[in-house]
Amino acid sequence: MRSRSRIVSSLESAYREAFDRARESGDREAMAGLDFEFQKDQLELEVLLDIRELLIPPEEPVALEKASLIDEGSALVEKAQALRRLTRLR
Repeated sequence: MRSRSRIVSSLESAYREAFDRARESGDREAMAGLDFEFQKDQLELEVLLDIRELLIPPEEPVALEKASLIDEGSALVEKAQALRRLTRLR
């Protein structure tokens, strides 16, 4: 799985290339639009990455699941509870 920093870096790189092209052509409107879109996409991506981290169990429970010490049903319940806690924060 890709790390948070790698994902955010890829997003930034894609926008930076488009922003540089707009700057070279002198298109201030496109530059402003790209700046806004980058900030919006970065925020959405951070939220999705936070959700991903909530749904991925810590390393220790994963090892226990592999050893069949935790059944699959309880892992799903834990994931649902984590998602519920996240939505309560909003």
